[in-house]
Amino acid sequence: MSDKKVKKEAPQSPKGMRDILGDEYYGFQGFFEKAQEVAVYYGFKPIATPIMEHEEVFTSAIGIGTDVIDKEMYTLKTKGGDHLALRPEGTAGVIRAYIEHGMQSLPQPVMLYYAGPFFRHDKPQRGRYRQLHQFGLEMIGSDKSIADALVIKTTAVILEEAGAINLSVDINSIGDKECRPHYIRELVNYYKKHIGSICANCKQRLKENPLRLLDCKDEKCQPIKENAPEAVSYLCHACKHHFKEVLEYLEEMGIPYRINKNLVRGLSYYTRTVFEIIENGLGEEGEPLTIAAGGRYDYLAKMISGKKDVPAMGVGIGMDRVVQAPWYKKLSPRILKKPKIYFIQLGFEAKLKSLNVIEILRKAHIPIAQSLSKDSLSAQLAIAEKLNIPYTIIFGQKEAIEESVIVRDMQTRSQDTVKLTKLLEYLKEL
Repeated sequence: MSDKKVKKEAPQSPKGMRDILGDEYYGFQGFFEKAQEVAVYYGFKPIATPIMEHEEVFTSAIGIGTDVIDKEMYTLKTKGGDHLALRPEGTAGVIRAYIEHGMQSLPQPVMLYYAGPFFRHDKPQRGRYRQLHQFGLEMIGSDKSIADALVIKTTAVILEEAGAINLSVDINSIGDKECRPHYIRELVNYYKKHIGSICANCKQRLKENPLRLLDCKDEKCQPIKENAPEAVSYLCHACKHHFKEVLEYLEEMGIPYRINKNLVRGLSYYTRTVFEIIENGLGEEGEPLTIAAGGRYDYLAKMISGKKDVPAMGVGIGMDRVVQAPWYKKLSPRILKKPKIYFIQLGFEAKLKSLNVIEILRKAHIPIAQSLSKDSLSAQLAIAEKLNIPYTIIFGQKEAIEESVIVRDMQTRSQDTVKLTKLLEYLKEL
């Protein structure tokens, strides 16, 4: 037996999941604060749902035959025997909460926003992770076309405020339970004529979830998909009227759109309006980048609860894609204030009282930088210079006894001794 020790590799984050640090962390926080601010102005209120739900919340809502359920959802069985799933999207959990907390009794529509991590066992690539981050809007309890328009408008404003400059909307209507069955029959009949030419996944979709045929990315299916029947041609009068109004709202608001006949979205609960918001020409290699998507889901509440339908409309914004986009403004969170003072302490007496001095500054909302663990004056001054901080406060043994500090201007090297009782007044004059 060999005496050689096996070198243990340092652990890494799971594939498709990552640590978010430093400026990128602040970028996420800044975007959330901007999105939250816009959402509040449009009338949305916050909600936070658990990261895990009972598995049937998603299987009954999203549907068998979708990639999310069949391939991407993380599931587990608890010691108590419950089957749970890490949430792959936000809408189903919000509707579960809407039902559970009796929000039907509130004035309708109920308008909610949320943000957080979601999980899909997807192929990792830039802007697409197995732990992804989304900001979502849900407008529950209205079947009016203006609800669709409001959700799309709020999303567009959020993205524009974050720096997006060339937005357009891909939009389609996939009908409702009155007209969609007829369309699906026509779609199935069409694809059956081409059964020998489609990919294996589409053969499966043909049996389980025909609308997903239009979401296929396989090259061999593209010519067939291109000539497939269009959902908008089979809309009933009510759906046609609803869709026409949504488009009129977009025109009135000056939001460019394109009717995309193959747009169905990857989740089974959608009905009528489905859409994607695209930033044109500013993706990784200049290609259009989808950064938000959503639609109407009037039957989801009944799918989850088995009770009655509740009309609703929602969207999810891909925060990872926004924060990594070249056009992102790198919004700073409100809590992040660049320190203008570097706090230096020297000697044990000063160290003992240092936190009290910092607390005086904190209460006055004056942010600082510090290295309390260091003892050398030169080392602390070097850090202050490296960080390009304009002023330092030096607190040594003598100052600790006299309850004063030295305030130094790092540019001119001039300095003043200031009593702690007068410090705030002195700093405000600076």
